[in-house]
Amino acid sequence: MSYSAAIQFLYSLRWFGAKFGLTNTFKLAELAGNPQNRLRFVHVAGTNGKGSTCAILEGIYRAAGLRVGLFTSPHLVAFSERIQVNRRLIPEDEVARQVEAMRPLLKQFPQEEHPTFFEVVTVMALRYLATQECDLVIWETGLGGRLDATNIVQPLASIITNIQYDHQKYLGESLASIAGEKAGIIKPGVPVITGTDVPEALEVIRRTAAQLGAPLTLVSGAEAQQPLLNDLPLLGEHQRMNGAVALATVRALQTVVPCNRENIGQGLSRLQWPGRLQLVTRSTGQKVLLDGAHNVSGAECLAAALKTYFAETRPVLILGILRDKDWLHMCDTLAPLAGRIVLVPVHSERTAEPHGLAEACQRANPVADVTECASLSEALTATGSEEFVAIAGSLYLIGEAMELLHLSPVKVAEERSLNEWSVR
Repeated sequence: MSYSAAIQFLYSLRWFGAKFGLTNTFKLAELAGNPQNRLRFVHVAGTNGKGSTCAILEGIYRAAGLRVGLFTSPHLVAFSERIQVNRRLIPEDEVARQVEAMRPLLKQFPQEEHPTFFEVVTVMALRYLATQECDLVIWETGLGGRLDATNIVQPLASIITNIQYDHQKYLGESLASIAGEKAGIIKPGVPVITGTDVPEALEVIRRTAAQLGAPLTLVSGAEAQQPLLNDLPLLGEHQRMNGAVALATVRALQTVVPCNRENIGQGLSRLQWPGRLQLVTRSTGQKVLLDGAHNVSGAECLAAALKTYFAETRPVLILGILRDKDWLHMCDTLAPLAGRIVLVPVHSERTAEPHGLAEACQRANPVADVTECASLSEALTATGSEEFVAIAGSLYLIGEAMELLHLSPVKVAEERSLNEWSVR
């Protein structure tokens, strides 16, 4: 099978949508030889900061000399970003090999129970990471936790970064119900680490951990100020909090996965995690800030970072948001900080219409110059002479920006649409 044929096959799995439940994934993993039983995991759930926390942990443990697997989603540009070993993307020929190996296993499912894209990719990742003999896998949930396909593993530690509003249609309308879904990754006797500070969400996590006899570590905001995090190259106070959660996890696992202070320092100093408050300078001298602020909490973190690091300037804001997000609140949060606002569609079936965003932004910032563009490419051209541009609102938009700005080592626009999903 060629790589392009493998990608087309993965595209075909989108027809089956997204389904909540572990039955299919357990069965598919069993047919694949239960590769998860040959690996050790740190399982990471939460509303925001999952990917950054995963990246921080991966960097620290790699600096400690371990062979570290990394499984995250969504990808920004290339599908292969989802599955990495020591930060090397899974090779294209290996993607093709893994897809080809999965196809006969899928024939053992009735059509109405056919595994979804994410279920297949989850087991693909397990097979590949097991063949790579990883010492540790940093394993990010997709959506939720309790019924997420990633929840078939038995981890060394479970992390819940934080609990905020997002995906309420699927996870529940209250922070307590969302916390209940995320807390579904907690396993009996397995340490739990969380930076959650919302009382009603924290109570759910506390109760679940107590019921399962899982030692619980609460990470406070004060721990985000520890000196070890001073050299963290990711901008934003929220990233220091993600770092504090990662360091608490390292301490909790010290007897199982040893790691010293030098390893931690090296891992933090070399850290890279694209698209999260990533500041780049174009050949023209223009500065561009890329941030996948895809929900209200993310928008609030971006707003705080703009006030902290760029207080002397009002950026041009290029904004594109998915319509199933609380886009009105996001506009209210970000629009007042910009001198000029350009609204664009996200390359997604779920995009919010720029016109509606424009009206919301104009209400939130009556003095701003608010315009609409038909595409991100057009918006970048229209703002080419500006000194400072911030692009935000969706990780899908950030992936497109990375392609257009030549910030990605690969150019595969057709693979970004693999991120699309819907519940059937």
